[in-house]
Amino acid sequence: MVDMDSLRDEPLGYLLHRVTAALRAEVAATVLGPADLAAPAYLCLRMLARAPKSNAELAREAQVSPQAMNKVVRELQERGLVTRPATVSSGRSLPATPTREGLTLLARLDPEVAEAEDRVLAGLDDRGRSELRRLLIAACGS
Repeated sequence: MVDMDSLRDEPLGYLLHRVTAALRAEVAATVLGPADLAAPAYLCLRMLARAPKSNAELAREAQVSPQAMNKVVRELQERGLVTRPATVSSGRSLPATPTREGLTLLARLDPEVAEAEDRVLAGLDDRGRSELRRLLIAACGS
């Protein structure tokens, strides 16, 4: 059991890191590992499900180098989970788009990710989880 009084004065960034680390570990072990999908690949698919993005946009949003994101996108392409056009009519950006298989995989994994989140956040009731989600969305500005 965590001593809440000892964490009360901890910086918010530290507390968010602890929650993120616990979520990442649980999701990786129980959902992504069995699906043979790394966390960066899941994150990339999740971002692309919202809208097609260039490698540079994905890298910025994920806070990784363009080279690292390019590797992730190439691996997803090789698995048939995302596609990129060979050419574009203007500019140099080749936006990646999830394939039907990629979207199907996300749809299959999403309920399992939600269950993993529930396990990690078991100390919060449904109302507390909903409020945490609302506060995080408000803090992100989106």
